[in-house]
Amino acid sequence: MAAAAATAVTSSFLQSNPRRSNPLPNPSPILSPFTYTLTLKKSTRQNPNLQVSAVTMIPKTSDEASETSFLDRKDSGFLHFVKYHGLGNDFILVDNRDSTEPKITPGQAVKLCDRNFGVGADGVIFAMPGTHSTDYTMRIFNSDGSEPEMCGNGVRCFARFIAELENLHGRQRFTVHTGAGLIVPEIQDDGKVKVDMGKPILTASDVPTKLPPNRGLSVVKADINVDDVTWNTTCVSMGNPHCVTFGRKGEENLQVDELNLAEIGPKFENHDVFPARTNTEFVQVFSRTHLKMRVWERGAGATLACGTGACAVVVAAVLEGRAERSCIVELPGGPLEIEWREEDDHVYMTGPAEVVFYGSVPL
Repeated sequence: MAAAAATAVTSSFLQSNPRRSNPLPNPSPILSPFTYTLTLKKSTRQNPNLQVSAVTMIPKTSDEASETSFLDRKDSGFLHFVKYHGLGNDFILVDNRDSTEPKITPGQAVKLCDRNFGVGADGVIFAMPGTHSTDYTMRIFNSDGSEPEMCGNGVRCFARFIAELENLHGRQRFTVHTGAGLIVPEIQDDGKVKVDMGKPILTASDVPTKLPPNRGLSVVKADINVDDVTWNTTCVSMGNPHCVTFGRKGEENLQVDELNLAEIGPKFENHDVFPARTNTEFVQVFSRTHLKMRVWERGAGATLACGTGACAVVVAAVLEGRAERSCIVELPGGPLEIEWREEDDHVYMTGPAEVVFYGSVPL
């Protein structure tokens, strides 16, 4: 019954997708640790061809779960995936351990990430064989098809995904090769994932930014003009570029909830002082150990959380003398614990990663 309901939901969506010219065969039954209950099926007023189905997902007990794991399925012509989220920053996780080439193209990733006509996600993450003596390799396609170097929330989801693939329990530690270099996530006893994010990159040319260095080789509390408004910014790379601002020049304390991110975010992202574009964090200071941020992510837009962004925020706050080295960073999706250790210069991020659902789509 559970598999039949899940198949009905998937089939209804896929066959009614107006972007597809031909009807699709019914997908194979989904074996997952959830009971699916179909509660609604109707067409939208704006698009009568698109069938919307609401599904209640209830976790099964271990006794009810099938011995054949959903993740072991190898049906040809279908992409099996697990959707995870880290504080609302959501990803489609794909088991790609049998190949060093992603199972889908950037164009297919864009369609999968579409929240109206696809699965819906901020990106697609591939678990690949390790390289350079690491356990695994992680690659990501953003929702716009671009490929970032790394993703902090994504690597926490990646660690939990690997533990599920390998049937591992309890505290686990992996070495992961990314476009930003070596990343080491560790699953804690409470299920959260602590990630050694490595050393922040502060040399302006390596971030990269064309803003002139004003503190050694770094850019700290420098002026940037956006729409004839001067903002104070600090530039940090956590393997991917970040522009961190605590407000406009002369502003006491930025009220981040008042910002129109959709308007201002793209102007920072595509500013000519950032040759590789940039992620932008807008930060409000509550105390020296409590910060609040909103983020405009390069290639994804406004998201509920950004792990590398939270790391960059604490680094920038320390450099500007606004915070201690260990902080709670509040994001729209929830809090992250960030520590920039003085003894090894590494940044450590701790936060949750949770399964949303399992699914299959025809390729």
